Amino acid sequence: MLRRLLQPVWVLLAIIFLIEAWLWDHLEPIVARVVAIIPLARFKQWLSDRVDALSPAMTLIVFAVPIIPLFPLKLVGLWLLTHEYWTSALFTILFAKMLGVGVTAFVFDVTRDKLLEMAWFERLYELVLKLRARASELVDPIKQRIKDIIGGNGEGWSSRTLRLIQRFRKSVHQAR
Repeated sequence: MLRRLLQPVWVLLAIIFLIEAWLWDHLEPIVARVVAIIPLARFKQWLSDRVDALSPAMTLIVFAVPIIPLFPLKLVGLWLLTHEYWTSALFTILFAKMLGVGVTAFVFDVTRDKLLEMAWFERLYELVLKLRARASELVDPIKQRIKDIIGGNGEGWSSRTLRLIQRFRKSVHQAR
């Protein structure tokens, strides 16, 4: 019974986790292009040389520090949200999120090898990779059902769903 009640929570957490992973995967190449356009390649090489000289524990600090300046930006987004500037709040929070993921991906790319020298970090990294695979397993059937419903021609759609869509369309047309 409890498992059945918690299933939607696990699916929601898996979806959030996969969105984070998707952002990570798709922002890393964008950051790489920005690094190629802006003279950040030299900065990346400079940072990589400095990281090689650090201990793994100090490398962890290098990995964590870029996240700190983004915290005030997220607070600004929350302030905008509380003062009902919905659009500005949404864009600020999304910008902070994407910038944070992009910067973290950039710094992680530079510090990964050194961080993985720490046994606990390597275990944590492997756990995150396993969680990502598990989240994909959990969400893939749901994604496939949604794709089938959206891409279908009405087959597989329950009559209740079709009536609901028809009623919604009718109410939208009446509102005009």
